Amino acid sequence: MNRTATSNSLSRHLHQALAVGLFVLVAAAPVFGQSAPPTPATAPVPSQVTNLDAVTVSGIQPGPGLWKVSKGDHVMWVLGTLSPLPDHMQWKTDEVEQTIAESQEVLGPPSVALKPKTNFFGKLFLLPSLIGARKNPDGQSLQQVVPAAQYARWQVLKQQYIGSDRSVEDWRPIFAAVELYDKAVKRSGLSASGGVKETVRELAKKHGVKVSAARYTMLIEQPRSAVKTFKVSPMDDLECFGRTLDTVEHDMGRITARANAWATGDIEALRSLPMNDLREACISAVTEAGFAKQLGFSDIQQKAQAIWLGAAEQALNANAQTFAMLPMEEVLSPKGLIAQLKAKGYQVEAPDGSE
Repeated sequence: MNRTATSNSLSRHLHQALAVGLFVLVAAAPVFGQSAPPTPATAPVPSQVTNLDAVTVSGIQPGPGLWKVSKGDHVMWVLGTLSPLPDHMQWKTDEVEQTIAESQEVLGPPSVALKPKTNFFGKLFLLPSLIGARKNPDGQSLQQVVPAAQYARWQVLKQQYIGSDRSVEDWRPIFAAVELYDKAVKRSGLSASGGVKETVRELAKKHGVKVSAARYTMLIEQPRSAVKTFKVSPMDDLECFGRTLDTVEHDMGRITARANAWATGDIEALRSLPMNDLREACISAVTEAGFAKQLGFSDIQQKAQAIWLGAAEQALNANAQTFAMLPMEEVLSPKGLIAQLKAKGYQVEAPDGSE
């Protein structure tokens, strides 16, 4: 491997490690589904998971249709994305492909990029400091930092979904929660992404349509110091951990139902299933922590959303037709980005004809 390839590989590795080790919930939290209210500390320890079995749809599925945002004769067609989705479905993309082919631009969803301010050798020497970034400060175990009732529930769920792997027992509650949820999603026949975003980008490339990223890039001025700060800083992540246990115990059936609703284009069902209780609890654990405010990314989500909103308005003004992607919660929420465009005077029409 030549020096350039090595540099690029290390750069990607460092970026991913920082994203996972420092800000994983900001980037990965949309995968979380809705949850039941937190289980009281006095709740009985379950002997087995109480989820009802739910079957994911498979085969060719139409997806949810497209939202229409317009002003005059300029239109933006918006695909609401969702995570997780049925793992064995095949998304029927005829309508999406035709819409992309007739568009002048494809606008990606709001995203965050973390860029460490260092050169090649700085990245090389920074990598060892990332080891252990997921672990609890002061060498504490998961059992030592979560309430006894929660830990008893965790043991049951861990055995069922993760197995005998002991390494996770040293992780912070928020990272253990992510690992448990990810394993439960896979066991339920679901996929984190369903390949939707990748398919859209491939279709844009096929038809020669430019793809624009709505990305907020945060420069980490002192990455080594940032890693050190994170590794010794506490997080109030017990609510995230508890809600994750609730979700894995009781709500995987509803998460599967929501995934099926996206696949089959059931907009009414999507509207009836809340999406953000667990997500918000886990994001807040990161963004409200002292180190987050110290490093300047407590409002990182809002900045990414503001960039998307500006890019959407620019595209609507410049293009006769635009294709865009947004997380489904931003499409359906009365405070989401589609609602914000509507408040600015744009016409909005859902796939089922409602406004």
